[in-house]
Amino acid sequence: MSAVPTHPAGSSRRELGAFLRSRRERLTPGNVGLPHAPGRRTPGLRRAEVAELAGISVSWYTWLEQGRVRTSEQVLRAVSRVLRLDAAETAHVLSFVQDDGPPADAPTWVSPNLLSLVQAMTPHPAVVLDPHWDLLAWNAGYAALLTDPARLHPRQRNLLWLVFRWPPARTLLVDWENEARALLGQFRSRAARRPDDPRFAELTDELLSDGDAARWYERRETAGFQPSVRRFRHPAVGELRLRYVKLAAVDEPGHHFLAYLPDDGDSEDALDRLRSGE
Repeated sequence: MSAVPTHPAGSSRRELGAFLRSRRERLTPGNVGLPHAPGRRTPGLRRAEVAELAGISVSWYTWLEQGRVRTSEQVLRAVSRVLRLDAAETAHVLSFVQDDGPPADAPTWVSPNLLSLVQAMTPHPAVVLDPHWDLLAWNAGYAALLTDPARLHPRQRNLLWLVFRWPPARTLLVDWENEARALLGQFRSRAARRPDDPRFAELTDELLSDGDAARWYERRETAGFQPSVRRFRHPAVGELRLRYVKLAAVDEPGHHFLAYLPDDGDSEDALDRLRSGE
């Protein structure tokens, strides 16, 4: 790790460096057991302090923040511990060890088998997403719970767009802010590994036109997917508690199958009424 890197910085490495810098600057010496020196002007920890605590050279850590080097999982785990990263942030950092990022060439079609599964889930809402969270297939239950994606412009058929740019989402999702922040964190983590992907860039521009999304994005918040129960307050059938299940499509790399399953009997009945139009 002593040789000066000679290859140009990649966009994904610059993104990793900016993320590490943002997390370094939010800490204080006291957070990591260091004494606070009077008159200290540096916001957060110094690079030298992070490097010493992580057991690497100051030069190497400096190059890491500048996006000039690729490094090992071992080093990134050590830096993550020093910066007090949580599980989602650590996973985000470690994702840069593999510089491939999410599949960029996932098919834009859905196989008959996966499409049949989506339709068979009705009245339970189900959808297939591509790596950009674009909606490729959905059933009547999904259209009834949210809105029919067929009525949207093709570029708006996206889960992020629905949550942030489709106005009813803020009242439909009972805990909209936490749900939206978590989804944006997942998106940011994935988009960071494909900084030159035009679809990610297009979606980012669209999202940043929303004040809430712009503020959270600037903080470089990241998140990992967590199975959870989500509460909806639907104008037609009232409150629903739905378990959010996400599965990777092994035979269609990059595609994910999402389903909303009722968490109680009342929610099951509400889905039936919603589907039948009562």
